[in-house]
Amino acid sequence: MHLEVSQLHKQFSTKQDVFVALKDINIHVEGGEFVCVVGASGSGKSTLLRLIAGLDMPTAGEIKVDGLPVVGPGSDRGIVFQNYTLYPWMTVADNVGFGLKLQGIATAKRRQQVAYYLEMVGLSQFAKALPKQLSGGMKQRVAIARTLASQPKILLMDEPFGALDVQTKEVMQQFLLQVWRRTSTTILMITHDVEEAVFLSQRIYVLTARPGTVKKEFEIELPGERTYQIKRNPQFQDYKDEIIKLLRLSDTEKYEFL
Repeated sequence: MHLEVSQLHKQFSTKQDVFVALKDINIHVEGGEFVCVVGASGSGKSTLLRLIAGLDMPTAGEIKVDGLPVVGPGSDRGIVFQNYTLYPWMTVADNVGFGLKLQGIATAKRRQQVAYYLEMVGLSQFAKALPKQLSGGMKQRVAIARTLASQPKILLMDEPFGALDVQTKEVMQQFLLQVWRRTSTTILMITHDVEEAVFLSQRIYVLTARPGTVKKEFEIELPGERTYQIKRNPQFQDYKDEIIKLLRLSDTEKYEFL
């Protein structure tokens, strides 16, 4: 799998003006990588992910997956949003299997795949439950299982833990790392949480404030396993401090022109 975003530009027209959301974005994600895009509110992170997902089209530039241009949504790209987007009238199992049903997967095989991914996210015993019976973290696990069940080439995640409390968020971060290691799924995740990005990813792209451009790319190299003890490591703190400094500098530069 190879995702390539080249010279990407996105602008929106209003009655009064033209608003530039993203300018000259160049990023790539390789098969099996976990990559984060970090930026403050208004840096165009969600817009970038929507463009890669094919939910919107760029003003200029190219987005390619394995050499093929992105011209709309496709099964090669699965997306998980901050809001769980589960169907409230469907059971957990039916939610997870919904995409497979649309693909025409036979019932027996669909049930097998649903059972596999529910076991992976630790929700086998909730297969017959409705979303309203689940906690926020459990709902997001269902959303992740549903996306993985369709076996996309890359999993796109839009602030997936932004709506969760701090404790649940930390549990979900560790859970996501476990799923990534187990499945070798390629992940591109956007977040405003610098600590989350350093903890989860192998590489980080830092976006400036509006218009969003890539300020710097970081290779995250930390010793040992990614457990919560790593957050006390001086190298972890160095990454975190440098990225936060870049984001603050970006905000300062923005306001100098106001």
